[in-house]
Amino acid sequence: MPLSIILPCLNEAQSLKTLIPRLKQTHADAEIIVVDDGSSDGSANVAAQAGAKVISHLYSMGNGAAIKSGARAANGDVLVFMDADGQHDPQDIESLLTELERGHDMVVGARRAESQASWGRWCANSFYNWLSSWMVGHTIADLTSGFRAVKANKFKEFLYLLPNGFSYPSTITMAFFRAGYSVGYIPIVAHTRIGKSHIKILRDGVRFLLIIFKIGTLYAPLKLFGSLSLGFFMLGLSYYMYTFITAGRFTNMGMLLFTTSLLIFLIGLVSEQITQLLYSQKKD
Repeated sequence: MPLSIILPCLNEAQSLKTLIPRLKQTHADAEIIVVDDGSSDGSANVAAQAGAKVISHLYSMGNGAAIKSGARAANGDVLVFMDADGQHDPQDIESLLTELERGHDMVVGARRAESQASWGRWCANSFYNWLSSWMVGHTIADLTSGFRAVKANKFKEFLYLLPNGFSYPSTITMAFFRAGYSVGYIPIVAHTRIGKSHIKILRDGVRFLLIIFKIGTLYAPLKLFGSLSLGFFMLGLSYYMYTFITAGRFTNMGMLLFTTSLLIFLIGLVSEQITQLLYSQKKD
């Protein structure tokens, strides 16, 4: 099947000098698209000189926005997304495609523990993987990996859902599970990136925490909010029993906990209906 390899790029001129020739060597017939997200180091010129198709943003719009621009411009039936910073090995693309041919709709390169940039990031990714696996009822080996191969027609169904920031991998993964599409994983080793990371610990740490709630609202809001509601209900019940035994009365705090439990459940119920409508609307 025709293949398009899409590389979102922000000031990655140094790594593109070696990455694009390697891609051409391993996949000579593939369409290589570099989406320059407002780089200031001449990344677009380096990519063009190396023979890649270049799409340029006038200013930095975000990693997810670059992914969407690349997907819209791609002509391949299969899309491969990989980082432009040298972390992903072009040799692993063949393994992704082989697994895709087995019947999956998307195959993700799951980073091994030794590939994590830091202990803190490993802990965060492990938590995301556990939470998302609990939500969907299937093992998700790497929720946030940016190295993946996917059938183009299915990926483009969800372009309207994808955010412009770094959380596009988690969004597309949960969207595929919600739609009933098959997602597979293969283990990979991510190498040390070339150049400086664009992820800021404080800024992106807060943003990644929001992914936790986004995971729930994208896939099964009632499952997430229902669990929180049950937790508050049990807390309220326990507090009521304690105050009844010790003071013989029902306190305002007990009422607040029960009310909070009910409100959280209702929010989950409404979110479930909204999510159902979101996924059932007709795709172009």
